[in-house]
This record gives sequence, structure tokens and C-alpha cells, in this order.
Amino acid sequence: MSQSNDIPGRIRIRTDDGNEWRYDEIQRAADWYDCNRSNAAAFACHDVTRMVAAAKRVLERDDLTRKQRREIASTLSTGNVRFDVDLDVSAEKQRD
Repeated sequence: MSQSNDIPGRIRIRTDDGNEWRYDEIQRAADWYDCNRSNAAAFACHDVTRMVAAAKRVLERDDLTRKQRREIASTLSTGNVRFDVDLDVSAEKQRD
């Protein structure tokens, strides 16, 4: 956690030069959370690590077959987060 004196008064998210998609994604999050874009970005950042951890807990359940785990992993995988099931469950960040 950051010390209060380490937190800048503002942050900027570039949405020019090929980064226009960021604005659309933040706006989608704002629509989902029904709040302003600043809060939506913070809520999404807060939620993503918890959602990945929760998905890993589901995929590690003993009552699921390997096939079920793989199907769930495939369903939960997105463009930027990919879940793999082998002997262990892993989550990877995908970057272009």
C-alpha cells in the first residue's frame, strides 16, 4: 500500500496514438459499475486480482474432472488473462 505522500494528485491514462481503445474499455467499466470513469478504473483494478484468485480456487477443486477444469479455464480465459490446467492451475497475463 502506498504512503499518502507517495500518491500523486492525478494520474493520466493516454488515449491517443493507438490507445483509443483504453477510453472505450474504461467507459464500459463505468457503465458496468454505474459510476464515473475514475472510480470505474479503480474498481476494475481492485477486482481483477481477486477475480483471478477466485477462478484459480474454483479450478483447483478436487470434485472437478480434468476435462471440467479445462472447460471452465477456457470459459474464464479472456484476451488478457489465460487460465491453464495441467497438473497445477496457472493464470498468465497476455500482452501484445
